Amino acid sequence: MDPHAAAHRWAATWTTAWQAHDVEPVVDLYADDCVHRSTPFRPPHQGRQAVREYLSQAFADEQRIDNVRFGTPVVQGDRACVEYWAWFLDHDGTAMTLAGCAMARFDAEARSAKPATTGTLHRATGRHRKSGSRAPMHPERQPAGGTDAMV
Repeated sequence: MDPHAAAHRWAATWTTAWQAHDVEPVVDLYADDCVHRSTPFRPPHQGRQAVREYLSQAFADEQRIDNVRFGTPVVQGDRACVEYWAWFLDHDGTAMTLAGCAMARFDAEARSAKPATTGTLHRATGRHRKSGSRAPMHPERQPAGGTDAMV
């Protein structure tokens, strides 16, 4: 197993599947006995069926996806970490920005065995961002020149 290839495949699959709300390609990334954490304070999703149920519900809460981006994975040994951003309308039609970091440990078949995700969800309001914040803004709210000084 090449962990760099596995991590890049994992990020690329998440990107395209999230944009399409396609659950199965993401589920296929996980080991049968995986332990997936969507946030640190929720109970883990144990096994691929639990990941499938989580993704189905999470995607159902999103009315429209505007953009999903994953950064370049940082890989050490069989572990990887990658930052991500998603811009979408929630089930009420409110523009939301989700920025976070996904971590994974890959097994011998290059499937994620113990993934974890942490992220911050914000309503896209157009207010100025706090100094030092690096999360990109919603693509439709980008000021001229491509800076991302507002969310």
